[in-house]
Amino acid sequence: MEVFFYPKSVALIGASPEKGKVGNVLLRNLKNFNGKFYAVNPKYNEIEGIKCYPSILSVPESVDLVVIAVPARAVPRVVEECGIRGIENVIVISGGFKEVGLEGAKLERDLVEIARKYKMKLLGPNCLGMINAEIGLNATFSEITPNFGNVAFLSQSGAFILAVILWAQRAKFGFSKIVSLGNKAILSESDFLEYLAKDPATKVIMLYVEGIQDGQRFVEVAREVSKKKPIVIMKAGKTESGAKAASSHTGSLAGSYEVYKTAFEQSGIVVAENVEELFDFAFVLSKNKSAGNIAILTNSGGPGVMASDAVEIYGLKLSEFSFETINELKKFLPPSANFYNPVDILGDADTERFSKALEIIAKDRNVGSIVAILAPTAQINFRKAVEKVLSIQKPVYCCFMGIDEESEEILIKNRIPNFFDPTRAVKAIWAVEKYSRFDFTEKEFLKFDVDKAKADQIFAEFERSGVKFVGVEGMKLLECYKIPTARWGIARTVEEAEEIAEKLGYPVAMKIVSPDVIHKSDIGALKLNVGKREVKTSFYEIISKVESYIPDARIEGVLVQEMVKGGREVIIGMKKDPQFGNVLMFGLGGIYVEVFKDVSFRIAPLSRKDAYDMIRSVKSFALLKGVRGEKMLDLDTLVDTILKFSQLSMDYPISEMEINPLKVFEKGCVAIDFRMLLEVKK
Repeated sequence: MEVFFYPKSVALIGASPEKGKVGNVLLRNLKNFNGKFYAVNPKYNEIEGIKCYPSILSVPESVDLVVIAVPARAVPRVVEECGIRGIENVIVISGGFKEVGLEGAKLERDLVEIARKYKMKLLGPNCLGMINAEIGLNATFSEITPNFGNVAFLSQSGAFILAVILWAQRAKFGFSKIVSLGNKAILSESDFLEYLAKDPATKVIMLYVEGIQDGQRFVEVAREVSKKKPIVIMKAGKTESGAKAASSHTGSLAGSYEVYKTAFEQSGIVVAENVEELFDFAFVLSKNKSAGNIAILTNSGGPGVMASDAVEIYGLKLSEFSFETINELKKFLPPSANFYNPVDILGDADTERFSKALEIIAKDRNVGSIVAILAPTAQINFRKAVEKVLSIQKPVYCCFMGIDEESEEILIKNRIPNFFDPTRAVKAIWAVEKYSRFDFTEKEFLKFDVDKAKADQIFAEFERSGVKFVGVEGMKLLECYKIPTARWGIARTVEEAEEIAEKLGYPVAMKIVSPDVIHKSDIGALKLNVGKREVKTSFYEIISKVESYIPDARIEGVLVQEMVKGGREVIIGMKKDPQFGNVLMFGLGGIYVEVFKDVSFRIAPLSRKDAYDMIRSVKSFALLKGVRGEKMLDLDTLVDTILKFSQLSMDYPISEMEINPLKVFEKGCVAIDFRMLLEVKK
């Protein structure tokens, strides 16, 4: 990729003399390139003083990079000619491919076939192009070449890049490389991440994505790159969900964005929820790689309180000052000032008071990062305050409200952020802390000793029968994986129900067996603590309720199961995602999953730490640890169960799978109900 970004010669196919045309903007940008530039268009001999060649085949010398801006139908032929010339690096600006429909998709397939035939590194089609600000190479139709900086930007949206370049010019924000990914026919974000990891000009990589085709490769690459450099990502299309086709809690909750976010976070990527965060996080991570405890210094009480609130909201910690620091502050601050964290130097403070306080706080070994807040009072000289900030060795996040443009430029030049909103400053520190805490050590994936031969037989039976949905009868698979299950039987008549109940012992639980009924209790299709005299009436009542509420439901019988009392209900689920593979879900059962959607996700396979993190990530984790005198539940066995469930999901072609509920006790756990969707064979 080095030649792609640092070519010695560039050719533009589709150069145009018409002002405002893409081919003309590209021409104007590329003719300023320091290397050799060739214009190609059979209609002209010369454009704006530059010799024009009829085709790439007629260009007399070798070309490192070709930029193509011709009508879509002509692109495959032009790319073929590039291949004949031995050109390896191609950017296709032209649109009119898979983004416009079936005909365009066929055209793109032809393009891919040609590019692969000649082993080309092809960017696009349907993209803005590429910029290497370090060498002043602007191979895009943006009329502005951004300032050089240490942040690389990859974007699936070309229009977004145009807006970003304009904003960055005003904000004095610089870039090392900018790449518009377009349709990603050949080169994808993963290819560019691999290159940028080694690029000395790039300190942080920023991505805007709408979708990722090869999610598993992306996760693998991103995790390796994140070890070396921070990646900050924003995903658009958050509301897209697989809920319509879902047949389980997991299917309805594991929507597109939740899966993407899980994959990003497991890769060590810092996730931004909006454009502001995308740039804030990239900017602060370009200089700071650790955060630590936070000190707040302010001349205004209100913003200081806002910052303190944000520290708690984002799970960060305020520094506890040493005795020496507090004493030093007391020596010169007014008695009515606050000497503890946050330090309020009062509204009458001048720049000298601010500077002295900042210096003392920065020397405290318990302080990792400082939020320095200044309201624009008559006593404050922002230029002098900035000079003091520059002398501090620890990361300072400024909230200099009303700062003059010249002073703010000095901060930006030295990569020190300035925020108007203290909450935004603290969120930026959160991003640094998030990155610094990620565990990049190699994962160990456990393999449990299971009865695989028997599991193979059971699964083969399901496949031979042609069923796609497997209900409680799939618990036989769980038993092969040594996941304890409650004893059960399926009754198709009242007599069978009574016979099963006698064997299990009373009381029993009874519920409908149907692929079309998920929330059994909602329609009265679940009966608990059923005694000997109640089995018959419960059987008929369950059937009647289903026929009444869901007339078209397929009824396969009534489950009669031993009553498992006590314990805490949890849910373990899996959904196969087309991009990232098996996505596992964990949450507490009942209202915690149905109402609060208090769940966590991870991409399989899982390490033991991943499983523990899944459990700790839910807000209701305290209920598993034990509250108000309750004993802690058996988290070790729960972790083992999640890992066995993960192993099962990886061993067979399963589309969705769920244990709901799994009852967890002080010692051990038991699966109560199970459902599974087999993958449809293509």
